[in-house]
Amino acid sequence: MSNKIYKSTKFVIHGEPASKSNSRKIVKFGKRFGVIKSEKARNYVKIFAEQCPQLEKLIELDVKVEIKIYYQSRRPDLDESVILDCMQGKIYVNDRQVKQKHIFWGIDREQPRTHIRVTPMEICNMPSDF
Repeated sequence: MSNKIYKSTKFVIHGEPASKSNSRKIVKFGKRFGVIKSEKARNYVKIFAEQCPQLEKLIELDVKVEIKIYYQSRRPDLDESVILDCMQGKIYVNDRQVKQKHIFWGIDREQPRTHIRVTPMEICNMPSDF
């Protein structure tokens, strides 16, 4: 185990995230088909990269992630996959480090956004009632 000292990181990303299930589309390249990110997903990855803090030292421990996503409407599914992917290389090394996550859904028609808190975990314990 690392003897680095980590602290929680909190930040807000303005804009509505693309869901991973709807973030890819199939396109034809000549006679072959391929999969590319949708325009909405590409735009969200770009704004996330601009707004997400770059930690001086990436978290190397397992982490707990708390995310509150405020959508513009009731339509989108609650999906944090793209958000977790976007934090790789900025907050933590790899999204496989996420061992606990709490995702909350809300509506804000005027200001869609995502509140994120990432907390390093010294030990990841499974709740005893499982």
